[in-house]
Amino acid sequence: MQLGRNILYVTFVILFVATFFASHANRVAAADYAELPASAEEIKPLKSGDAAPGFTVATVDDQPYVFDPDNLSRPAILISFRGGWCPYCNLHLSELRNVIPELKASGYDVLFLSGDAPAELYAGLEQETQEDIAGLDYVILSDAKTEAARAFGTIFRVSDGIYGYLDKKNYEYAEGSIGRHNALSVPYVYVVNKSGKIVYDFVEPDYKVRLPADELLTIAKDAL
Repeated sequence: MQLGRNILYVTFVILFVATFFASHANRVAAADYAELPASAEEIKPLKSGDAAPGFTVATVDDQPYVFDPDNLSRPAILISFRGGWCPYCNLHLSELRNVIPELKASGYDVLFLSGDAPAELYAGLEQETQEDIAGLDYVILSDAKTEAARAFGTIFRVSDGIYGYLDKKNYEYAEGSIGRHNALSVPYVYVVNKSGKIVYDFVEPDYKVRLPADELLTIAKDAL
């Protein structure tokens, strides 16, 4: 009888502790969400002249990739996109194939940051986009934890319409920034010099507006 009571007591304690931590996690998540800008138009991103932030994102193999602006061996171009589900992002990635080789040859590291989970970084892109960028060694990284978006000040809450759109596409977003944080980053382009300073920024709340590839090439070369 005593053994039974002990088992019941231990079970109760385990359930109580699990419920407490789950409730705490939910409160933290809710508070975190409430602090995010309510829309893309309300963000306050970093600008040219600011020091670039450090952050950790993930590779397609879900390994940590650390961007350390204090220890850059080459200047960097950081290009974010919402995810493989976004048609405008796919078009932009395809267009940039025309300048990526020249940017790299000029001495830049070019990093693409997506809100998708590591498993969806390439697999989630449209087939045509995958074919367009094949062989160009695009470095696409996952900011599913939103560390880079928060550091640059480009994060905002997603609207309910996004969920419906993704559900209709049967897109796997549970482990991306949308599923984990109910958040996205405004698409951006930051050019960071070797000293870790932002020397150019393009941050546009209207996700349909992207920096043309030829303009990026000119800007990047002028910044060297």
